[in-house]
Amino acid sequence: MPVVDYKKYCSMLDNAKKNKFAYPAINVTSEASANAVLAALAETKSDGIIQVSTGGGEFASGQAVKDAALGAMSIAQHVHLLAEKYDINVALHTDHCQAKKLDGFVKPLIAESRKRVAQGLKPLFNSHMFDGSELPLKQNMDIAVELLKDCAELGIILEVEAGVVGGEEDGVNNEGAPAAKLYTTPEDMVEVYTRLSSVNGARFMFAATFGNVHGVYKPGNVKLRPIILKQGQDATAAKFGKEKPFDLVFHGGSGSSLEEIRETLEYGVIKMNVDTDTQYAFTRPMVDHFFKNYDGVLKVEGEVGNKKVYDPRAYLKKAETGMKERVIQAVKDLRAEGTTLGR
Repeated sequence: MPVVDYKKYCSMLDNAKKNKFAYPAINVTSEASANAVLAALAETKSDGIIQVSTGGGEFASGQAVKDAALGAMSIAQHVHLLAEKYDINVALHTDHCQAKKLDGFVKPLIAESRKRVAQGLKPLFNSHMFDGSELPLKQNMDIAVELLKDCAELGIILEVEAGVVGGEEDGVNNEGAPAAKLYTTPEDMVEVYTRLSSVNGARFMFAATFGNVHGVYKPGNVKLRPIILKQGQDATAAKFGKEKPFDLVFHGGSGSSLEEIRETLEYGVIKMNVDTDTQYAFTRPMVDHFFKNYDGVLKVEGEVGNKKVYDPRAYLKKAETGMKERVIQAVKDLRAEGTTLGR
């Protein structure tokens, strides 16, 4: 099916919240990794979200160009073409973009979507994330509100964050963040909803933090407090008279137990980012291939090697399959299997 439009995307999010499941939002950096996500979603009959970070976009544009927005456009265009071949719905999203990177990433992508909408086409991306968590909350929301106005005009959803996700991702290191910053307060959640809901006709998602950490951690090493999400939802609902007002996003899920993941679904999480685990799942089969075919991928002692095993297609197919299997696991963990809305 085609990449979704605004109406279908909203229906996806509403369906997830109503039925207490979440969509896996998978970071991709190439055509091969995007193909893995599409195949996994189709196999599990789940709709889902493909997303590109600033670093992923820069990589996709090539080392000589290093243009994050251009690389993201390239991946998005690929997904728009390939999604037509699958019977599930997929939305396109951009991941963490700090204030200092907006002019080089999100704003050019919004401008590109504005051109497309003027031509009668859908936006290139269905949603964008502004990560203003390093800023004071007022400044964070001041910027977010203006971005949300631009997005709303084009049928684009905005994701925002308040509080800090620990660890390191895409060159942003929050390993030394104060412990208090790792937990969004109910007061902050009320303020975020107050500011963003003031934009008429706009829809937004919120990445509240509850001890989440980016990176590789064994279960038990990350101290999550999912109850914070419920407390924030309840406080916001008390003021606005709306049950679970927020569409919540779970960042930094690596190392989280299945019980913790499932608990967040009860509190309104409708999207969970998956990156670290799928990176490993993509790389691990290639390592296995190289170890098993050592004398084929290298010209050992003057030999010519074996083209069948050093052809990049040989190991990238295995990488795609490995990543596909990990996305399938994410779909099942999030209770999204068999939930596609279809056409």
